Amino acid sequence: MRFTDVENRLRLALGGPLPGLEAQIRFAPQPRPGWEPGRSPDDARPAAGLLLVYPVNGEAHLVLTVRASHLPSHAGQVSLPGGAVEEGESIEEAALREAREEVGLDATSIRLLGRLTPLHIPVSGFVLHPVVALLDWPPDLSPSNDEVERILRVPLADLADPARKLTRRVVQEGRGFVDIPYIEVDGAELWGATAMVLAELVSILA
Repeated sequence: MRFTDVENRLRLALGGPLPGLEAQIRFAPQPRPGWEPGRSPDDARPAAGLLLVYPVNGEAHLVLTVRASHLPSHAGQVSLPGGAVEEGESIEEAALREAREEVGLDATSIRLLGRLTPLHIPVSGFVLHPVVALLDWPPDLSPSNDEVERILRVPLADLADPARKLTRRVVQEGRGFVDIPYIEVDGAELWGATAMVLAELVSILA
């Protein structure tokens, strides 16, 4: 996907109605206990995630992280840079702060475009607000030893390739069989809430 085309499509899409649940559900684990599609509990805590799109040789790429294995939640999973919104912060401020803390992102030249559809994450009690941003060159990044095992720089074309979608069936205690859609990216499995958010991103770029 050419970076210039992606920017144009994002600007157009973020100015109108989003596909939301229709896109997210394509990568939702089945079943997903505690999730009421399209709704979030009143006591859910707000969190922000940054979808930073930038060019490499003209092709659009996205920053993802592999979370450190010692973290108490979502350890070792592929994630957006992001985290809880602190008191007094906007969603956008939280997304940029978390990206600075996790991957050393300098937000000076970042262009914020808008937000995708919020997504409730039952296991952590957060509602994730995905923030879409652009940078006109590859960012200089370094992972935080406390939070990030490694940084992934993923071509958007890889995420949009339907042949890359896989599903594994696992047994989880108390839940029986769970079908988990995922995509392999740079030797890691992208699934769960992050995959659901990116499914919406890919949908509006299709």
